[in-house]
Amino acid sequence: MLRPLLKKPTGKGTALALLQFNQQRALHSRNKKAMEFIAKGWSALKEVDRVIDYCERNDRRLIPLLRTAKENFELALEADNLNTHARYWLSKLHLKYHIPGACKAIGAALLVEAADMGNPDAQYELGCRLRVENDYVQSDQQAFYYLEKAVDQLHPGALYLLGAVYLTGDCMKKDIASALWCFHRASEKGHAGAAIAYGSLLLRGAQVPESLAKLSLKRASSARARKSAESPVMDPVEMAREQFQIAAKAGCDLGLKWLNRLEEEEKRMLATVHKSDISLA
Repeated sequence: MLRPLLKKPTGKGTALALLQFNQQRALHSRNKKAMEFIAKGWSALKEVDRVIDYCERNDRRLIPLLRTAKENFELALEADNLNTHARYWLSKLHLKYHIPGACKAIGAALLVEAADMGNPDAQYELGCRLRVENDYVQSDQQAFYYLEKAVDQLHPGALYLLGAVYLTGDCMKKDIASALWCFHRASEKGHAGAAIAYGSLLLRGAQVPESLAKLSLKRASSARARKSAESPVMDPVEMAREQFQIAAKAGCDLGLKWLNRLEEEEKRMLATVHKSDISLA
């Protein structure tokens, strides 16, 4: 009964397994090499971004760095033609920076390819470009198609933008609950604008969807959870404070201003309560 299970693999099966192993190994090797090139290109591009605000965008001193970035992203595509990150970053070079041989058409084609191949950054950027750069073309449907694809992958920028659309009712029915969900998920990713929007809506009395309320309760500390168990509705001011702290941590000055405003309001309320206690005494 056990002989068929213990039977040694045939020569054909061994060859097939070896071929599959070699293919996977080659794929891993190509991907690793491509990521090395992408890291070098991204490093050069970050250096450009670091100094570009202090010089002209077409400053000749930036050309060596831009050329290095372009060459490395192209080498990454040569190493692994299916790498969406290389396509996305190369598209940005053509569309945004003054690189030698820049071509908007090439950049647009690379961006569409990267988006269609599932890159969330490319999907988000393409969705944004379709919404704002085509004044005479009805491209909203395509824009939302790519934005929703990016949202499905929890891209923070796409979540924030979709939340703003739900909040304003632009091109779709206004839905505060959906807007809050989008802002909440984006703020979890550290998106400062989403955290500010979420916190300010909470202070204005927006009703938190039940799914988010349960999630917030679940993530609370044990002491706070016990306190919340007595009152199932969490304090919106404290929830808003957490959002402003996320924004402040991300370097957003508006987050700090909101935190200071909350502290001043609490001090004012404490002073009012203290005066009332004195008058009653």
